[in-house]
Amino acid sequence: MSRPDTSASTTHVELRSGAYADSVTLLQVSRAVQGVDGVAAAQVAMATGLNIEVLTEMGFEVPPTATANDMVVAIRLAEGGSLEAALAGVDRALADANRRSDSTAEVAPHRTTATAARDAADALVLVSVPGASALVEAMDALDAGRDVMVFSDNVSVEDELALKRTAAERGLLVMGPDCGTAVVGGLGLGFANAVDPGPVGIVAASGTGCQQLLALLDHAGVGVTSALGVGGRDLSSEVRGLATREAMRRLDADPAVELIVVVSKPPAADVAAEIRAYADTLATPVSFALLGAGQPDLTDAAEAVLARMGREVPTWPVCGEAAAPTGGTLLRGLFVGGTLASEAKLLAAAALGTDAGHTFVDFGDDAYTAGRAHPMIDPTLRLDHLAKAAADPDTAVILLDVVLGHGAEPDPGTALAPVLAAIDKPLVVAVIGTDGDPQGLETQVRALVGAGAEVHMSNARATRRAIELVQSVQPSQGASA
Repeated sequence: MSRPDTSASTTHVELRSGAYADSVTLLQVSRAVQGVDGVAAAQVAMATGLNIEVLTEMGFEVPPTATANDMVVAIRLAEGGSLEAALAGVDRALADANRRSDSTAEVAPHRTTATAARDAADALVLVSVPGASALVEAMDALDAGRDVMVFSDNVSVEDELALKRTAAERGLLVMGPDCGTAVVGGLGLGFANAVDPGPVGIVAASGTGCQQLLALLDHAGVGVTSALGVGGRDLSSEVRGLATREAMRRLDADPAVELIVVVSKPPAADVAAEIRAYADTLATPVSFALLGAGQPDLTDAAEAVLARMGREVPTWPVCGEAAAPTGGTLLRGLFVGGTLASEAKLLAAAALGTDAGHTFVDFGDDAYTAGRAHPMIDPTLRLDHLAKAAADPDTAVILLDVVLGHGAEPDPGTALAPVLAAIDKPLVVAVIGTDGDPQGLETQVRALVGAGAEVHMSNARATRRAIELVQSVQPSQGASA
């Protein structure tokens, strides 16, 4: 353990070599330490490249010997703060996170995925380990004859192919990797929104795309019993829809499913054609929500589903009104949902051009989540970029998403509100959620509107509104190649 001399400094950084905790645990530890009297800022994280970059931007100097196998404890004290008390708070929070029951009746935990699966008939195995280790655990589940949901990100495409080819040979389903949302038998997994069961079954090569459909259909009074996530690369030219076919086959065999909806980030064109051809072989009708240039957006796709089912299309809610731009010419999109970012970028490219300098960042991308919790859990990185976008004189409008659901940040709107209230640029926010979500949809919307944001239920509608505001300061700009 490396502990620098901090006798003349209010900033302390130490490395705990060989110590490890997952990103969600370390997020909770960081929050606990920030609550210790006399602590102005605290960050406890694994020393990945991204985390070191974040710590450096926060003003902490991480020792150059740090590696991804080291835990970094970084603390900034307020005036009169005690380093001893702060470090004691770190140790206490880590101990609390790792505490196990001392009951003599406790059953020894299983040591492999396969042995755990054998003790639970018809169990679905959820794998949430660092990406490099996911193959072993997920393959163990398949060897035990179980379907598997791989929540882990940073899994190589080669490992994904190995898993999905094995699953296809055995009639099993691999959901993921990087599968953050699923509804299985009416039970929400990952970040799934709370919805009533109903006649729609979703196959989702997209986590937040699935959540957008869940939210819109729920608002229209249409329930979803099954939403099978298959991972964002499933319709790529490498993976070729291996899990999508199995998921479609299962929904086709489910008598409760009257309509299958396949949603995806922009797929490989030839793979999309193959999946459409496969859909023609099924007894259950299939609708598609495949993003891409010139393709319907997710809200249009949801409306097509409603029309196909003979349901009325409601007016999608909008609350508040964004201020008019007072400077700048660029749209800045800062997203926690990858599919929502892709949808916004496609819509903006069609309306504003592809080379105009507008930016759309997906903070859930693997590049941002190595060693960190997903931004739907930990908003720190996006908040940092939000401050930079707000301070940039070239920024005309800021576009955000707030995604609710099980497992997501418990009160994101309230956390964002004071930050947004201090920004003097137009703010447009898409809130993806349902009335049944634990965060409280109405509560989140009210907090954001109170901070000056214009809030939409539809990400596509929010994006079009942001585009409209940008065009108001550059009315002659059109699409370019």
